[in-house]
Amino acid sequence: MPQVHLVSHPLVQHKLTLMRKKDASTNSFRRLLGELSSLMAYEVFRDMATQDVVIETPLETMTAQMIDGKKLVFVSILRAGNGILDGVLSVVPGARVGHIGLYRDPKTLQPVEYYFKMPKNMEERDVVVVDPMLATGNSAVAAVTRLKQLNPKSIKFLCLLTCPEGINAMHRAHPDVPIFTAAIDRELNDHGYILPGLGDAGDRIFGTQ
Repeated sequence: MPQVHLVSHPLVQHKLTLMRKKDASTNSFRRLLGELSSLMAYEVFRDMATQDVVIETPLETMTAQMIDGKKLVFVSILRAGNGILDGVLSVVPGARVGHIGLYRDPKTLQPVEYYFKMPKNMEERDVVVVDPMLATGNSAVAAVTRLKQLNPKSIKFLCLLTCPEGINAMHRAHPDVPIFTAAIDRELNDHGYILPGLGDAGDRIFGTQ
C-alpha cells in the first residue's frame, strides 16, 4: 500500500467537522479550508530537508537551519485544488506553484488534460500535489503520471478527504507517492462522491452549483 498519513490532530479534525456541515457558508468553508491546509502542511513537511545558514542574532553570530522553499512546488489540480493553495503558501511562501487542468470525459469517464503549467527545472524540485478530494482517484493518478514525465525529486499528495477506492487507485498506479489526508471516509456513491464526505468541494469553495 502507499504510505497514507492520516492527520488526526484535534484542530484539523475540528475544522474538518465544521466544513462538513451542509449549512457552512461559502465564506466560512473557504476560510476553514485555508486554516486546515496550513495545519496539514506541518505534517507534510515534517521530513523536509534543511540547510545550515549563518545568521546574526541581536547578540551574536550563529549557525541555524532553514528550508529552501524555492525548490518546493505546489501543484494544484484545477479548480478545487486552488482552495488549498493559500493555506500551504502561508507556511512556505517561497514555494513555486504549478497548475494542472483536468476534466472528466462524459463518455469514457477518463480524465482529459486541458491545462498544464509548471515551473522550470522540475528535476530539482520536490512536488506536493493538492486537491481537496481523492475520490475515484482518476484525476490524481493522471496528474501524478503527467508530473512524473518531468522527473521531480519527489511527489506527495495532499487532500482533505479520501476513501478506500481513491487510495487503492493511487496504490495501483503510484505506490511510491505518499498520501496525506484528514479523513478516510466510508465509500463512494454511484456518482463518484465521497460518503459521508462534504459535497462538491469546488462548488463549496467558489459558491457555484
